[in-house]
Amino acid sequence: MSDVLIIGGGFAGVWSALGAARLADQRLTITLVAPGDDLVIRPRLYEAAPAALRVPLERILQPTGVTRLPAVVTAIDTDRRSVTVTRVDGQPADLSYRRLILASGSALRRPALPGHEHLFDVDTLPNAVALDSHLRTLPARPAGSGRFTAVVIGSGFTGLEVSTELAGRLRALAGPAAHEVRVVLVERAATLGPELGPGPRPVITAALDELGIEIHLNTSAASLDATRVLLTDGTEIPAHTAIWTAGMMASPLTRQIPGKRDHLDRLLVDKHLRAPEAPEVFVAGDTAAASADDSHLTLQSCQHAIPLGRYAGHNAAADLLGLPALEFAPAPYVTCLDLGAAGAVLTTGWDRAVKLTGSTAKDLKRTIVEKRIYPPLDDLEEILNAGDPERAWK
Repeated sequence: MSDVLIIGGGFAGVWSALGAARLADQRLTITLVAPGDDLVIRPRLYEAAPAALRVPLERILQPTGVTRLPAVVTAIDTDRRSVTVTRVDGQPADLSYRRLILASGSALRRPALPGHEHLFDVDTLPNAVALDSHLRTLPARPAGSGRFTAVVIGSGFTGLEVSTELAGRLRALAGPAAHEVRVVLVERAATLGPELGPGPRPVITAALDELGIEIHLNTSAASLDATRVLLTDGTEIPAHTAIWTAGMMASPLTRQIPGKRDHLDRLLVDKHLRAPEAPEVFVAGDTAAASADDSHLTLQSCQHAIPLGRYAGHNAAADLLGLPALEFAPAPYVTCLDLGAAGAVLTTGWDRAVKLTGSTAKDLKRTIVEKRIYPPLDDLEEILNAGDPERAWK
C-alpha cells in the first residue's frame, strides 16, 4: 500500500510528488504512476526539435525517495481505495492507497471529420515529433503543390503559438522557395483568439499581419486529405500540413471519481483541492476545476498545474500526518503568449491587460519556458524547496 499514490507524470503529478515528499520527510510512502520515463515540457511542443523537450523523472523523484511505477492506470475504485494499472510489460496490477492524487492531465479533442487521419497536433511528445519529422520532408516534395502551406485550425493559445512559430520554420525549410510559404489560421468564432478577450487582440493581429499569416474566421475544417484542406465555408486550400489545436478535455479518469465536473470534465474541488464526494482523493492540474479567486476557476495551463500540484501533494500528506491543510492560493494570473519572430505579448489579470510586447515580452517568455517551469534535478534540497506551496510561482 502507498500512503500517497499519484496518477500522472506531468507538471501537476511531479509537483504533487515534490509537495508531498517535502512535508512527509520520509515519514510516508509516496508512489507516482506514469507510463513514460520523462516529464514532457508540454508548453514547448510547438517549437522545433521537440524530441529534446523532456526531463528524466528519475532525476527528479529518486533523490526524494518517491517510487516511480511505469504503468497506465485503467481503473480507480474509490470505495476500495484501489487503482488498477497495466505495467509496461503488459501485466495488470492492483495498487492500494491511503490518499490518492489524480493528476492525469488532459488531451486534445480530435474531430471525426473526413480525412482526420491527416491532421497533426502538438498535444503529446510523439505527435509533436511526428509533425517535426513531416515538416522536414517538405523540401523534397513537388514545387507549387502547397508543400509549404500549413493550415492551423483553432486560434487559441496553442493555435496562435503554432502558427506564428510555423511561419519562421517553414521559411527556413523552404530556403529559396520561401515565396511558397503560406500559413493559414482558421477560427470557427467571429473573432480571433476568442477566449483571450479584446485586451491583447490588437497586438496579436498586428503580429499575424507582420508574419504574413492569413486569418479565416467563422469557419473550420470540413474535410482534408494529404494535399488539401476544405473549409466549411467552401474554401479549398492546397496544403500538405494541417494542424488541429481546438479544444481540450480532462483525462477520462475524472469520471471514475465521484463528484461534479465542469464542461471540460474537470472535477470540481474544494479549497484544499479535495474531491468533496471522495474525501481520500485530491485533484491537481488539468483534471481539477479549482477556484483561482472569488470569480474564476483555474485554467488548463502550466501556470496553474505547478501550484495545484504543490498544494495537492502538501495537503494529501498533511491529511495523513494530522497537520493543517493549506487553502489553494495561486499567484495573480498572467499570460505570456509567444508570437514567433514578432515577439510575444504579456498580459496581467483576467481581463488580460497588455503589459509587455515585442522582444521584451519574448525574452520573458523564453525565461519562463526554458527555466522557470523546469524542476531542479539531482539536488535534494533544491528539489524539495521546489515543492513548497507557499513559495512564489516558478
